[in-house]
Amino acid sequence: MNKNQLQQHDRDHLLHPFTDFHDLGKQGTRVITSAEGPYITDIDGHTMLDGMSGLWCCNLGYSRREISEAIYEQLNKLPFYNSFFQCTTVPSIELADLLSEVTPAGMNNVFFTGSGSEANDTNLRIIRRYWDLKDQPQKRIVISRQNAYHGSTIGGASLGGMSGMHKQFQALDYIEHIQQPYWFGEGGDMSPEEFGVYAARCLDEKIQELGPEKVAAFIAEPIQGAGGVIIPPETYWPEVKKVLDQYDILLVMDEVIFGFGRTGEWFGADYYGMKPDLMTFAKAVTNGYFPLGGTMVSDRVAEVIKAKGGEFTHGYTYSAHPAACMAGIVTLNILRNEKIIENVRDVTGPYLAKRWAELSDHPIVGEARTLGLVGALELVKDKGSRARFDDDCTAGAVCRDMSIKNGLVMRATGDTMIIAPPLILDTAHIDELVDKAHRALDETAKAMA
Repeated sequence: MNKNQLQQHDRDHLLHPFTDFHDLGKQGTRVITSAEGPYITDIDGHTMLDGMSGLWCCNLGYSRREISEAIYEQLNKLPFYNSFFQCTTVPSIELADLLSEVTPAGMNNVFFTGSGSEANDTNLRIIRRYWDLKDQPQKRIVISRQNAYHGSTIGGASLGGMSGMHKQFQALDYIEHIQQPYWFGEGGDMSPEEFGVYAARCLDEKIQELGPEKVAAFIAEPIQGAGGVIIPPETYWPEVKKVLDQYDILLVMDEVIFGFGRTGEWFGADYYGMKPDLMTFAKAVTNGYFPLGGTMVSDRVAEVIKAKGGEFTHGYTYSAHPAACMAGIVTLNILRNEKIIENVRDVTGPYLAKRWAELSDHPIVGEARTLGLVGALELVKDKGSRARFDDDCTAGAVCRDMSIKNGLVMRATGDTMIIAPPLILDTAHIDELVDKAHRALDETAKAMA
């Protein structure tokens, strides 16, 4: 089929995630046909630097044949077997071993799923089972943050704090939400340091309001990704740690986006010095080559479930899928053997921070922020007041389109432009990324004038 035929069949039969179908029907889908390294190419032959690593997942880019070949060999040897009923496969055991080596100390057990959404649903099941076995069944409430993203299942979307999602379903009633640590958008006249402490103390206030004896867990991304790459002030996580240390409450860190090197450390928990009880992962664990997710379970929690629990009546057909686990094994070995995460920490992360900061001088940029290989630009009409162009986030949509036109995939979250490029970028790629982003900003400013 040619491009027009493909787009028509797409309209007729394919329901896309997070898509306005009316808009899609008018403009048609962008058909991606090939990829190499950090670049993707569409059906028109337009090549773009993928500033979003697919969907935060292709940290090694698109040319790692070792991964695809390992998947192929595994599919020929053992394409599938389940992990129910006391069964397992060699790749699932080997990947569990590897994960216990690279995750924070004290996390030596993993429950495999097919996605981060399923993993966060699993976290809800584990949390409840843990407190039941601890003879504290009253601990039911899970606290999350406004504008957080934790998946799209009923459980994951309930944990998330995105109001637009909550309008389209009935959220679980035992999940509460608190202030997000978004200084640029919500910090007012406070300094970043003051706002970081304030946002963290909102957790303490919510715990006191609900009753510490009723709160089971607090879940958070180390950095809010889909919410707009909201990098918390430096005072935030140390203050959260103080709050959590006061109460017998589990910490769940959702590392679906920031795990496996994005911050220049293996996990965001490592970067911020946090010790989670449960840790969600997915996406980059297989470099996006095969669906896989899971939750790392701390020894504290796993020992209770193993010793007291009897049967844990939960699981998925594709938990620990052998081909998915093989993809994970190869991906983790590449990250370790090629010292890719160390390069982000020591070379490309600092270089991106330097180059990205230059964009803060642009007339329509209110803030340019980065950490490791992730970044955000706040688009504003007025730098002093941080006022946006309008209430419809028009500037973000325009900038996204201008970015694509200039050969860069940059995502718009409202009027916040975000990037999370493959970790394999070198400094020349970063120069290209920043230069193309600057051209997109120039064209956006003209369009919004």
